[in-house]
Amino acid sequence: MMKKQCIAMLLAGGKGSRLKELTRNLAKPAVPFGGKYRIIDFALSNCKNSSIDTVGILTQYKQETLKNYIENGEKWGLNQKIGGIAILHPNHNDVGENSYEGTAHAVFENLDYIESQNPEYVLILSGDHIYKMDYSNLVMEHKQSGADATISVINVPWSDASRFGILNIEHESKRIIDFEEKPETPKSNLASMGIYLFNWPILKKYLEIEENNPYSSKDFGKDIIPTMLRDNCHLHAYLFSGYWKDVGTVESFWEANMDLLSARTNPILVNEEWKIYTSGMPQPPMYLDGEAFLHKSIISEGCKVFGRVENSVLFNGVRVAKGAYIKDSVILPNTIIGENAVINRAVIGNGIIIEANAKVGDSAPFSDITLIGDNQTIQEDQPLEKVNK
Repeated sequence: MMKKQCIAMLLAGGKGSRLKELTRNLAKPAVPFGGKYRIIDFALSNCKNSSIDTVGILTQYKQETLKNYIENGEKWGLNQKIGGIAILHPNHNDVGENSYEGTAHAVFENLDYIESQNPEYVLILSGDHIYKMDYSNLVMEHKQSGADATISVINVPWSDASRFGILNIEHESKRIIDFEEKPETPKSNLASMGIYLFNWPILKKYLEIEENNPYSSKDFGKDIIPTMLRDNCHLHAYLFSGYWKDVGTVESFWEANMDLLSARTNPILVNEEWKIYTSGMPQPPMYLDGEAFLHKSIISEGCKVFGRVENSVLFNGVRVAKGAYIKDSVILPNTIIGENAVINRAVIGNGIIIEANAKVGDSAPFSDITLIGDNQTIQEDQPLEKVNK
């Protein structure tokens, strides 16, 4: 069997409950992002651009929404006869239900698929991150370090550090000497990005160890990495300095869309030769009425704007009526904003009708984000809940 240097296993199975209504009808990686993309486009495009041509996508929740979107992977150049994309589902358990018990268990359940590819290295990725990364540089540094596994890491604000797996390293060698998953009192702000590269025999060994441990939660951050450290395995840190955002919450999803509105923070405008591929239906050009006003916004194809849009992201097919005002908001596809409606600091789902004169959201800085799920009609003076931070 021909040996592959590296394959990717993309974790895309979580329910994404922290995204609330955005994942009621969609798998989290299939949620629209940035006016024309889906969240999973970034990881898939990174694989394509890094010459990783074999990607196993581990699905569970709302599997069909991802399967229908990705199809055979042609849009990302991942439909080769050798390699390509494989949509991988959980195996049936004793009671006939399909479920992954943790991130490590999800990969363990697909050992046969990995074995069939005969890889030297296995790259573990998440399907809910926004970033551009050349994985070939990660593989090269991993090989040079002689490590058993390499974790891609990034400095995060100290205020956010408790949300991540936090590492301490020997700064000259970048060898990882300490790792703690989501610590209450972080010892550093060097965070795991949830991107792991393993020598395949080592990964297989530790997946089997955790599978046979009745006390394990079968998770990479909680179990695999700490166990390898206790066994004195060589774990290396790959320092990443570009834009990276975990969009696992409504707030972070909104923030990442807002980041696109500044050239300084927009990852799509950095290294434009590193394309982000996507799959979408053809749309007519956007239309701006003579009385329309736009400022610092992304307006996608198929939009018709007759009102005022500031600092916002509008997906395809959105219609903004005369006198309507949208600010600091993300409007998902095919939403209709009625005359003189006002939307502030909100995420508006797919296929929403905001009736004339309705008011959504709060214009005060740092106020909570208002979220409206798909296919609703919002009337004038209708009370709406905000997403607590």
